[in-house]
Amino acid sequence: MALTKEETASIVSKFGANEADTGNTKVQVALMTERIKQLTAHVKQFPKDTGAKRGLLKVVGARRSLLKYLQRKDLELYRQLIKELGLRK
Repeated sequence: MALTKEETASIVSKFGANEADTGNTKVQVALMTERIKQLTAHVKQFPKDTGAKRGLLKVVGARRSLLKYLQRKDLELYRQLIKELGLRK
């Protein structure tokens, strides 16, 4: 259920400066967004899985914190990222 190495590598190469740039805020938000999509599909299929629901809420909260940080530090980059990821903010 976790992201595969290939999915992670493609996201890092798309949003990072290089292949090893996994700590970049853009990369972290993109990885969390992909994880949220997977968890959302899982929770829809298995509505009684409360552990997955809790995990989903934790990832959403972490992504929200990173987006708030990015908005404070670089507003233009924040706007570009949410547009690329299709987030509605």
